[in-house]
Amino acid sequence: MATRGHWGSNAGFILAAVGGAVGLGNLWGFAYSASQGGGAAFVVLYLLFVFFIGLPVLTAELVIGRHTGKSPVEAMLAVGGRRWKWLGFVFVIAGFGILSFYSVIMGWTGRLLVEFLRGTVPIDTAAHFGAISEGPGAIVAHLIGMLITVFVIIGGVQKGIERVSVVLMPVLFLLIAALAVWAATLSGAGPGYAFYLRPDLSQVFHTKTITGAAGQAFFSLSLGMGAMITYASYLSGRGNLAAQAGIIALSDTVVAFVGGLVTFPIIYHFGLQAEVSDSAIGALFIAVPRGFLSLGGGGQVVGVVFFLALYIAALTSGISLLEVVASALIDSLGWTRERAGWVAGGAIALGGIPGALSSDWVGFLFQLFGQVFLVFGGVMLALLVGYVWTAQARAELLKGFPSPALAEGWIWLLRTFVPVMLAITLFFAVLALGPVVSALLS
Repeated sequence: MATRGHWGSNAGFILAAVGGAVGLGNLWGFAYSASQGGGAAFVVLYLLFVFFIGLPVLTAELVIGRHTGKSPVEAMLAVGGRRWKWLGFVFVIAGFGILSFYSVIMGWTGRLLVEFLRGTVPIDTAAHFGAISEGPGAIVAHLIGMLITVFVIIGGVQKGIERVSVVLMPVLFLLIAALAVWAATLSGAGPGYAFYLRPDLSQVFHTKTITGAAGQAFFSLSLGMGAMITYASYLSGRGNLAAQAGIIALSDTVVAFVGGLVTFPIIYHFGLQAEVSDSAIGALFIAVPRGFLSLGGGGQVVGVVFFLALYIAALTSGISLLEVVASALIDSLGWTRERAGWVAGGAIALGGIPGALSSDWVGFLFQLFGQVFLVFGGVMLALLVGYVWTAQARAELLKGFPSPALAEGWIWLLRTFVPVMLAITLFFAVLALGPVVSALLS
């Protein structure tokens, strides 16, 4: 543990884990998915899937991480033997692939943040985004985001990841709360809340809504890529993992829900319903900035707060993604943290350059790694804990919370409902990959 590092406090671990889970998917992706899935109908299903899919898989990752004290590759070897070591590589590849496009989007966010600070965002936001989303400027912004992420990682678990999380996560929560209060004053708040909060039960049974909610719940919690296994591997003691998983899932869900209280009033106030339906990226980086500009000086202030919150969320998620890859190099190859951080960060930075040159490539990587790889990893993890490593997993969970009934219910979900629902979600994610590939090649 002295070589690998450990958390300085339970609160530090919780904030870091919440930071890893909370990202752009909470603050905008959730609202976009909800707008595609019937608003409140999607929200109801999302909450159910967080509880019945996200929470069991999150708990499984925490159990494996704390029990083994190892990064994903070595953890899979420890709990499943050589036949399951490949799953650890799937997690690392997913982390690598997701961060290679996520850092590009973080770069776009940072660029708009700086420009709102300087008051230099032009009226023609569509042409402006086309200029900053691809080319040398996008590469530089992407590399700056990766550089910040690497510096945090090489600082260590306590002095790097935990210290940054303890500062940034409370700031993020305050920014989101402030934005929600401001959004409530907009003329579009009423219609936005109505769409977001009034259930349309007919939408609940649509296949697209069901699979979209399941996928969003899984992606939002950063599951299926070993991030929570990695963070839990720095835990020690006999703490209540079930409670910790519940706090992480609840915090992530609250951020996503409050994020909806921000975004739907904005969507309806500025009349962005059609633009959101066309493209989440287009609405976030073109339509929303244009709406802020229409508010004059006050809109500039809101733009700063909005994109600062987005950048913090992207950064904390990026840190967890890089830690997955770096920790694998540390454990499997015996590298120092500094060497692993620079090599992993440098490789991902190079891997992100194609995305900085083509936004279509970003879409492809999101569908491949952010959907297919993640959900596949979740299916296999559920089967591993539910059928192979069951007795040890149950014992580890019961160390800090002796409730056999809870443990049995958890195992039952991992054996039945979780893999079935994730397999269905995976099927549709693979189908959706075809059109994305076609668009990329055209």
